[in-house]
Amino acid sequence: MVRHAMALIATLGLSACGLAETAATSASVAASEAEAAKQAQATEQNIQQKLDAAQQAAAEQQRAADAASGN
Repeated sequence: MVRHAMALIATLGLSACGLAETAATSASVAASEAEAAKQAQATEQNIQQKLDAAQQAAAEQQRAADAASGN
């Protein structure tokens, strides 16, 4: 009976280590995904700013061309 109890305690101890490792891995993956999402959002904002600037430059060029042609 004592041997069974010791085996059970050892098994529970080892499985708890696996659960802790799984939890730590999950937390690490979640942190990595959060960082990737943050970087993706920053990239999206940067691209949007560049698009806005390009559209503004195109509109200014169009106004300048219209003014030069007398339209």
